[in-house]
Amino acid sequence: MKSIVTALLLLVAHLPAVAQGGKNAQPFVLGRIEKLYSRQLSEDRTLNIYLPPGYKEGDTTHYPVIYLLDGGADEDFIHIAGLVQFYTFPWVGRLPECIVVGIANEDRKRDFTFPANSAEYRKILPSGGGSAAFIAFLEQELQPFIRQRYRGRKQGMLIGQSLGGLLATEILLKHSSMFDRYVIISPSLWWNNGSLLQEKMVKKAGKQAVYIAVGKEGLTPGAAPHVMEVDANLLADQLKNSGQKNLEVHFDYLPAEDHGTIMHQAVSNAFKTLYPISDQ
Repeated sequence: MKSIVTALLLLVAHLPAVAQGGKNAQPFVLGRIEKLYSRQLSEDRTLNIYLPPGYKEGDTTHYPVIYLLDGGADEDFIHIAGLVQFYTFPWVGRLPECIVVGIANEDRKRDFTFPANSAEYRKILPSGGGSAAFIAFLEQELQPFIRQRYRGRKQGMLIGQSLGGLLATEILLKHSSMFDRYVIISPSLWWNNGSLLQEKMVKKAGKQAVYIAVGKEGLTPGAAPHVMEVDANLLADQLKNSGQKNLEVHFDYLPAEDHGTIMHQAVSNAFKTLYPISDQ
């Protein structure tokens, strides 16, 4: 019940300010909005930032950071920030106090896909193929900014769903040291005829944890249709058999959810899986 109340309060935070409560009514502030110019992308990017209750300017405490793809106010930022708040309540005690950085989209099809080698895929997503620049933005601009401006710890967690899950998978396989926890939900591994499933993960020192979830999603339309449940299973098996001794892999099948409904439940499960009570 408390989680429902939390979600409602967070939703109210982004409703238009209507003075229904009289002249003393004030906006409910959830977090901060930052504009960060990216040289890698040649554009301003909007960041929605949730700070934990204990955060104070001028303090020396450094916090874990959760980086959320599709992190706009009209995307997934509000309900994921609500989950983070809920799981950090003292009576829940599942998560440490975290900073959430929601990265609002400009062109997710461009940013979350690598170049395709087939004209059929380029026709499906004409603006696609720009993930290298976006990954450089994350690593060279966004992460240093959050560490310097908000005392975020190095690495952190990356959450991505659908095309965002495709990008999170690409980063895990090719740039694994950028994050130490990955939440990959319903990844669009069908892109470029599933070529990411042929990639071997770059060796990395240090522990990492990966949570992969998929719902009852079925056939993906496109140049070469894939079954998303099968692709997600293949990815989990690939990672488990990668020879990475410090890699912890969790697979979660949620048949009651589909591509449109899975995000909230999967992230909730991911927090419980990646931060077990025994670790608290």
